[in-house]
Amino acid sequence: MHRTPTTRRSFLRTLAAAGASSSLLGHAQDLGAATPAGLHDVSLEGGDALRRLREQYMLSGDLIYLNHASIGTVPRSVHQAHAGYLELCETFPSLYVWGAVWREVMEETRASAAGLLHCSPDELAITHNTTEGFNVLAHGLPLEDGDEVLFSSLNHPGASVAWRGVAQRRGYNVRDFAFPIERMPSLTVDEVVELHAGAVGPNTRVLVLPHVDNMVGMRHPLSEIARAVRERGVDFVVVDGAQSAGMIPVDLGSSGVDAYSMSPHKWIQSPKGLGLFWVSSDLRERLPRMWYRTPGDRIRQSARKYEDYSTRAWPAVVALGDALDFQASIGEGEKQRRYARLWQQIYDRTQSDDRLSWRSPTDSVLRSVLMAVESTGARASGLVAPLLDDHGVVVRGFAPPLNAIRLSPNVATTAAELDTALDAIAHPSG
Repeated sequence: MHRTPTTRRSFLRTLAAAGASSSLLGHAQDLGAATPAGLHDVSLEGGDALRRLREQYMLSGDLIYLNHASIGTVPRSVHQAHAGYLELCETFPSLYVWGAVWREVMEETRASAAGLLHCSPDELAITHNTTEGFNVLAHGLPLEDGDEVLFSSLNHPGASVAWRGVAQRRGYNVRDFAFPIERMPSLTVDEVVELHAGAVGPNTRVLVLPHVDNMVGMRHPLSEIARAVRERGVDFVVVDGAQSAGMIPVDLGSSGVDAYSMSPHKWIQSPKGLGLFWVSSDLRERLPRMWYRTPGDRIRQSARKYEDYSTRAWPAVVALGDALDFQASIGEGEKQRRYARLWQQIYDRTQSDDRLSWRSPTDSVLRSVLMAVESTGARASGLVAPLLDDHGVVVRGFAPPLNAIRLSPNVATTAAELDTALDAIAHPSG
């Protein structure tokens, strides 16, 4: 069921309680026009519904944008709300930057995000990006000289570099293992679990892994991997959720992991410069905060201690709530059905065209709408610029051993756009 948006109503209520003038309240009321309309759990297979959804985006009409895995696009309604909050902030800067006027709405944003991720709001910090969460972990986990942090070659640098940098000072070790990316299309869940469990060494205390990796879009079976590696002595399982939050269903309460850091600007389509960082209740007792603004231990028991900043971009934080409302207006079930249809279209084309090769998982449990396709005989990294210049197709290319083009469509991407992009990839000199 769609959750009725509360962000703007709460904002108005908070303004009124703060004694804002009638002109400020009137301006905030105008932001209500940004509410997305007519998208509540409708089938996106109908031309009219898909058209209305596409009208919510501001992407240039001469682009086929298939690079949401790098950075997403903010819906028009969310952009309008964010712009309105920014303008309102400048009408009374000391009230809006340092006052408490935003905090009630921020807590509703936190609650909305917790609802999406199936966790408690007290377990969730609103940070700046995925990398920030991994820096908190790399600096703060109780690791000693000789302890090992482990991850695979699918790990993103944002979830890897902090460990290597801090290890030089703290004395723990960092090791990565080569994931057999050439086997990706045929891998099973059991094989993926064993690849991680088999890489665990006698000193491995931390396993770092993506929920969905950013190269081929493999959806890691988190609970199964966590259970297997803990049986071999791993203490902490921490997850990069940058490619999963908003794209696939996420249930942190049953995930079996200890921490999960993510960037909502990709698939939740929020303003840039925001992050979400989930820390289990057990780990919060052992993981100290990095930032200190609030004195004493007043926020010690909550994940809010990992966002203990002073001045911050409150309009973006509040607009994250609008982005969550927008995603809810589409409906999780319809979004997943839409992504499944886009996946099937791309997969079917690679199976019927000998100029294209499929490089991502095929197991229904392991796959996602982030996919890798190879153009036979072509160097993938050399195709990115011509695809943009000649066809307006925006993708990312990966060098060998993958040597593939990554396709990451949005829920509003059309079948015709995918056909055009695949034609261009199959005929790189055409």
